[in-house]
Amino acid sequence: MDTIVVIGSGASGVHFALTALRKGRRVLMLDVGHTASEAVRPTDSLNELKRNLPDPVDYFLGSRYESLILPGRTGEYYAFPPSKQHVFKHRPEFQHRASGFAPIYSFGAGGLAEAWTGGCYPFNDSDFKDFPFGYQELAPYYAKVAANIGITGTNDDLASVFPLHGGLMEPLDLDEHSAALLETYKLHREYLKEKFGCLMGRTRVAALKRDMGKRKQCSYCGRCLWGCPSGAFYTPSLTLDECRTYPTFQYVSGLYVDYFRMDGTSKVNCVVAHSANGQTHEFPASSLVLAAGPLCSAKIFLESIHRESGETPQLRGVMDNRQILMPFVNFRMLGRRWNPNSYQYHQVAIAVERGGNYLHGLVTTLKTALIHPLVQTLPFDLGTAISLFRNVHSALGMVNINLPDHRRDENYVTLDVNTTPHRLAIRYRPRPDEPKELKQTISTFRKILWKLGCFAPIRTVHIRPMGASVHYAGTFPMRDKPAPLTCTKYGRSHDVENLYFADGSTFPQLPAKNITLTLMANATRIAEEAF
Repeated sequence: MDTIVVIGSGASGVHFALTALRKGRRVLMLDVGHTASEAVRPTDSLNELKRNLPDPVDYFLGSRYESLILPGRTGEYYAFPPSKQHVFKHRPEFQHRASGFAPIYSFGAGGLAEAWTGGCYPFNDSDFKDFPFGYQELAPYYAKVAANIGITGTNDDLASVFPLHGGLMEPLDLDEHSAALLETYKLHREYLKEKFGCLMGRTRVAALKRDMGKRKQCSYCGRCLWGCPSGAFYTPSLTLDECRTYPTFQYVSGLYVDYFRMDGTSKVNCVVAHSANGQTHEFPASSLVLAAGPLCSAKIFLESIHRESGETPQLRGVMDNRQILMPFVNFRMLGRRWNPNSYQYHQVAIAVERGGNYLHGLVTTLKTALIHPLVQTLPFDLGTAISLFRNVHSALGMVNINLPDHRRDENYVTLDVNTTPHRLAIRYRPRPDEPKELKQTISTFRKILWKLGCFAPIRTVHIRPMGASVHYAGTFPMRDKPAPLTCTKYGRSHDVENLYFADGSTFPQLPAKNITLTLMANATRIAEEAF
């Protein structure tokens, strides 16, 4: 039996592999694969951990306080806890330089979605406008992924923006603040729709409302950020574990894949990887599937082409979602007690019509997240700030606003061959009219929040750098007609006969949505229809 070699164990890679395995195919997955430690005291809630751990500071903030956002540091409102550090642990073989882009990579088992917030939003036909297929073709695969991982959702005003596909569970229980926002929305629904093209409803999240196999339903323990101890919150490492149950699956970790070899042909015949001690490993491949994320997949492709031909092509059209973080206070919630026993991430979504498409905002109400980044932004001394914060804790929230992106030739990745090892070189420039769009978007969302009884101070709004959303796409776009540095609708390269891309590399456009669900569904489709 021929072996399919898959590079990367992120959301795309594991769903491609699982689908191929279910079809009886043999799969070899190569991965660096840094892993997390086991969940500590899995039956404890977050507050119980604070009381029961021998050193809670080490668990929550790190032995070197690496999860603190210190005074004077601008920008982000949170850092990842020590339990997620494996996701971002580096490999020295991978080097890059970037201009106008702040890339984030993962060499962890499960990839970057080991640290995601679980948003699962299907594209609609408008979002698929530049794809060689539409929503109806991908809908069965959205349903398959939902049935595999557990996604909650309901039929509400957002169904026109986020199509209702099969496999959805009933939504999680709402926290009090999120419920209050939706109640206020109902009172002003027609005004918000007419004035701003604004729709609101429940988010679609990859968290279990009821048990699924060995995974238990959400217990509302407040530990989402530190890692769900019961498996209720989905991460790709759960699917990797399922792949490991198949006798035709082999997972080899600790390897950094450097390039593939063609030996003068237009077909991959082997993959070359290195272990941490520098030892070289070669693996024959009947088919090679790059699912390491668009930037890491690009590095492997570019290194391979350079070794074969001496060429250093530019992969034009790299994309990412610009994001805006908008903290707010809900006057209706001031002085109320907050409940730490709740789902921590977003439960409410906002969609705002803009030029026939929709901007997408996720509303996270503050519950058990680290509070010090917000406390230190208050214009008071520490004691006063903490006292004030206790009275406004239940009223605080954050909107994470996504803007769309489109392929443009001035944005590209290539290989810098003037260094050893070779570096991935990334160049990104926003559209000239972006400042105007950002200003308009910030103004619109602040007005929507005001109508909902909330105030978003303009000085606290943060525009994240390009690369921060990690919704990378566009380096090998799907095309109906063959062209260099593109692929078919099934992810097969137009340049290398048995090379496939199963990650965001293939997306020809990037709507204002979290793309992880579509990555998983598309990888499932490619494995099902092309193999």
